[in-house]
Amino acid sequence: MVREYLEHFSRTDRDSNLAASRIKKYYREKGSVVWVDARGVDSRAASVVSTLQARLPEMGFNSEVFCLRQITDDLERMRTLDFDKKNDINHVAARLEYNLTKAYVRYVTGQQFGFVNPAYVLNHFEAQDRDTSGRVRSYRHLFDVDMEHPDDAYMKQALQRATPDSLDDYLSQVAKHGDFYSRLQEKLAAATDSQKRRILINMERCRWKNKLQPKADEKYVVVNVPAFHLWAASPDTVIDMRVACGATRTKTPLLSSRITHMEVNPEWSIPMSIIRADVARHGGDEGYFARRRYYIVNRKTGARVPASQVSAGSLYSGNYRVVQQGGAGNSLGRIIFRFANNFSVFLHDTSSPGAFGRDNRGVSHGCVRVQRPFDLARFMMEKEPDEWLVDRLRLSMGLEPETDRGRAYLDSLPRGTKAPTLVRRIDVNPRVPIIITYYTIFQTPDGQLKYYPDVYGYDKAIGDALRPYIL
Repeated sequence: MVREYLEHFSRTDRDSNLAASRIKKYYREKGSVVWVDARGVDSRAASVVSTLQARLPEMGFNSEVFCLRQITDDLERMRTLDFDKKNDINHVAARLEYNLTKAYVRYVTGQQFGFVNPAYVLNHFEAQDRDTSGRVRSYRHLFDVDMEHPDDAYMKQALQRATPDSLDDYLSQVAKHGDFYSRLQEKLAAATDSQKRRILINMERCRWKNKLQPKADEKYVVVNVPAFHLWAASPDTVIDMRVACGATRTKTPLLSSRITHMEVNPEWSIPMSIIRADVARHGGDEGYFARRRYYIVNRKTGARVPASQVSAGSLYSGNYRVVQQGGAGNSLGRIIFRFANNFSVFLHDTSSPGAFGRDNRGVSHGCVRVQRPFDLARFMMEKEPDEWLVDRLRLSMGLEPETDRGRAYLDSLPRGTKAPTLVRRIDVNPRVPIIITYYTIFQTPDGQLKYYPDVYGYDKAIGDALRPYIL
């Protein structure tokens, strides 16, 4: 009878989140009973209940989402043998088994991987295309962090850990999220109602598992979009600088990757979205293209075409590329930091540094403009790189040299001549992790806890998804 009741609960349960779906499948496929046997239930059930009773308030979570009241009622019925026609022993035992398993799996899975899937929420956040009735046909891709997710193997492992010898250790282990999370928990305990939601949302972000985790002895770069700030950290150094990120309509995507190389005085191949919005209407205007140091390339043949011969219609068609020559005045500035990603966004210098003086620096088309590009480039290099290489980089970026060799080279040039590009590419070895993230409460690499505005509205989206759990 217990098995029949379990199958009944798995068919009638309307809960649709990941943990519930896994549990329904588990019992439909006649998975082994975890908590209840012929002797009733042992101390493991009490361990789960006491953990939830202690931890859920610390997390700001509603215990009813974990069926805690029903579980405690049924435990008491089992302890006192309080059964009746409506709650016969098989019904109570099955209900207790089902709810305990669901609560346990929901808790450990959420603690390990998060209770909200950011990829789903943020990649369904902003409509990209709608049909004539206004229904969304596609969404903008805004989140591309390679995350760890609970799979069938994890589900199996979690249930295997529900033994008398390992359950308590496992419940304690999954609750550990580091210093930043602990500080947020402390803030939550003293927070007003108006502050709690923001803290809970950032606690949830701490639970998400990025597969790209910098090692203790490794350099890394993190950009926090709401802060419009970048930190580059190594075991013995932290440098930070302002950045400009994507505007609200052209958001910087959240991603993780590794910086592979730097290009000096890069050309800028202008995206079609910008060509159609800003450039195409100037088709045929040679002066416009010359002033901006743009040139036009036939996509099919690869040949350059005089600007006077390319109409606005031809540019709108997408048959031509528009490229800005590298060097002073280029929109990418004097250096770009390249890393693999699905958005063609990068870190780069800028020819328009005025944005760094603003509080809201959401001004780009998605790339991240850095305030101190040379310092970031120097950070990417070896601890003690070749001094002439560093000075060649300075000269190529239009900066003053600092070595005798560099000064002598500059003096050797004809008066009024600017130094040419002496280095085009510098490989980054080993490759440096880059994480573009989104925290409205953030612990900087030097340990400060800072608060930032929700510039893209992601707090609301995550908060809405988290709402069933919040007290």
